[in-house]
Amino acid sequence: MGTQWGAPLAVTPRSNIMKIYKNRKSAGQILAERLKNIKADLVLGIPRGGVVVASEVVKKLKLPLDIIVTRKIGAPSQPELALGAVDPDAEVTWEENLMEDLRLEVGDLGDEVKKQWKELKRREDLYRGDMGDPNLEGKKVILVDDGMATGSTALAAVRYLKRHGAKIILAIPVASKDAMDRVSREIGETGEIIVLEIPDDFRAVGQFYQHFEPVTDEEVVQLLK
Repeated sequence: MGTQWGAPLAVTPRSNIMKIYKNRKSAGQILAERLKNIKADLVLGIPRGGVVVASEVVKKLKLPLDIIVTRKIGAPSQPELALGAVDPDAEVTWEENLMEDLRLEVGDLGDEVKKQWKELKRREDLYRGDMGDPNLEGKKVILVDDGMATGSTALAAVRYLKRHGAKIILAIPVASKDAMDRVSREIGETGEIIVLEIPDDFRAVGQFYQHFEPVTDEEVVQLLK
């Protein structure tokens, strides 16, 4: 059962039945059906996996496809633990409570921020090629990823889009309740969140896909063409 968060917020109870998608393409097709009556100007996928999902949405809605690259800032001893995320403006959205729990300061993560910013720019240059950044001012954009665990990268993307004057519809196949709470507060009543599943038992995005192989740079470039 799907959930839509927007203005006004309409919240459906979370599901305790685990829905498993065949792969990202299948999830994108189901999400596209849910979005078929949405009016928007542009679809933005969060690389890499989100671009595969977004590519199915643009087929259904007949909209342009572009990217917004955000990069997770991992903990020094646990790279998979997101302490924040950096956006294309080099602004970092931090997980302040987690930073406090780990007794870390922003300055302790300077090298990691620089590393992820360098990777962000590499991906932007590779994926977009000669295309410039999209004009976002006043545009209604559908922001797509393959799932949200902590919500750090999606939250960074949302803040970037708001900073650049876009109206946001965040569309996600599956998300944790904690991530939904964080991102919905940021989007507020001026935007919408459409999520297909909010399972009670959420450990990682990959658990909700039969096939969740890494997406390559080459696949993203081909999809954007």
